[in-house]
Parts: sequence; C-alpha cells; structure tokens
Amino acid sequence: MECHFIKECTTHEDIRIQYENSLKVRHAQGYHNVAGEKDDKAYLSYEFVDASLTPLGWQQVNQLRTHVANSGLASSIELVVTSPLTRTMQTALGVFGGGGYIDSDSSPPLMVAGSGKSDRTAISTSNYPPIVAVEYCREGVGLNPCDKRKSVSEYKTLFPSIDFSLVETDEDVLWKPDIREKEYEIAARGRAFLNWLLTRKEKEIAIVTHSGLLIHTLALFGKDCHPFIRNEIHKPFANCELRSFVISDRSAIGTSVPVTDFPGCVPTGPDAPSDNDGVENIRNEYALATK
Repeated sequence: MECHFIKECTTHEDIRIQYENSLKVRHAQGYHNVAGEKDDKAYLSYEFVDASLTPLGWQQVNQLRTHVANSGLASSIELVVTSPLTRTMQTALGVFGGGGYIDSDSSPPLMVAGSGKSDRTAISTSNYPPIVAVEYCREGVGLNPCDKRKSVSEYKTLFPSIDFSLVETDEDVLWKPDIREKEYEIAARGRAFLNWLLTRKEKEIAIVTHSGLLIHTLALFGKDCHPFIRNEIHKPFANCELRSFVISDRSAIGTSVPVTDFPGCVPTGPDAPSDNDGVENIRNEYALATK
C-alpha cells in the first residue's frame, strides 16, 4: 500500500519528510520467522543467530524483484539503505542488486555464491544503485540472537560491494544477551534514522529493514491524519512487502492504491516477527481502528 502523508501529519516537529519518495521494505522470510510462528521461544535460540532467508524467502525476493522491475521503480532508485543483518542485506541485494555474476566482471560481486545458508548464485554489481548498511534501521536490539549481527569483517567477505563505512564497530556492541531495546527506544532510533535520511542528497531511496523498526517508527505518524492515511501508515508489514511513502495532500482527496506497492508474502508463508509482542500490540490497534 502507498501511504500518502505530509510533514504536518506528525506531532514531532523535528521530523521533516523532504525527499520525494521513500520505499520501505520488510525483509523476506527468515528461518527465525518460521520457527517463531510455531513457538515464540525460538527467538531465544542461538540456532537462529543473525537468521538468513529461507528458500521461500528467496522466492519472495524474486517476486518483489520482478515487481520492482515491471513497475519502473528499479530505474528510479538512487540509493538503497539496508539494516546490517544477513536477512535484510540478502533481501536488498536480491531485489535491487544486479543480475547473475560472471567471473570476468571487473568488480567484486554484491553477494558471493551460497551466502547465508542459501544456494543462491553470486549477484553482480552491474546496473545497481549504491547500497549502504546503517545500524539505525536494524531490528530491536538485544535478547533475541536472531537480531544479533555478525562482524563487519565477516560480512565484507559475503557482501563485498556493500558500503559498511557507516557501521562504526566491527563487532556488534549494541546487542546484549540479557536486555532488549524498549519499544519507545526503537521508535526514537527510527526517528533518528529519518532525520539522517534528510541529510542525504538522494530523492528516491529504498530502505530494507525489519517489522519492529517499521511499526514502532511509523506509529509516530498519522495521529491527526485522515483515517485512511493513518490506517495505511500503522498497518503491520508482511515479509517482503513494499510500501511507498510520499509527500502528498493532507485531505487525501484522490488517494488510491498505486501500482507500485507490493503486498508481500508472495509466495505466502510464516512471517512472525522477532519483535512479535510489540507488533501484535500495533496489529490489535490497527484491527480496532479499521472495524
């Protein structure tokens, strides 16, 4: 769904959405999503440290990549910003990266073959926008091993052409095994991320991130907007769902669902987020608002 809103919709005066178009994408299905759908205690398992995409997740990536190409979005994107976790980087490269890598290519691949438990071939750097990893847009930090990132040194061997210069430490010093970031802290970090985006010169930016970051950040918006807009902003994201956020008329006159949005979960499968409690609270609020 495309959520049309203008900067006056937020009560936080320090946020100004000045760029023309921001495409927000939740990562495709990860192994932790499947396990968490069956038992939410699975999120505490070290079996799913920095969870990667499932085969179904890669199918979802393929579907979204086709949609992005057919809708014309691929040619307009100037920058891709991704959370520095395996599942988001795989999604970002699979959707917005180049085609198949050829050994004779002059540049290293965006992603090496077999990265992150996948049978995926290497992804080329040809005809792709710059892709930068940013800590601001990662999932809620702490407690759940699936949300702990690997070292930047290891990532550089798997994703050689991603720009990691904005990730300040090699090891993940933010993740703690015994405490998880609070919902309001995630929202504040998301707010800081939006402010960082305002410093960018690019006008067409794709952001590949996580359910928790999206739902808690977007909950800051739309309290005084038209109900249609508010509900679109607050609706939880499915795996590999894409929504376009643009500056538009507050009255929502002429608002319609555009052809560039993508519903996600195609093919369908379990997509329970690791920040399940927080997302479930927002989901219940959304259900009440749309009755």
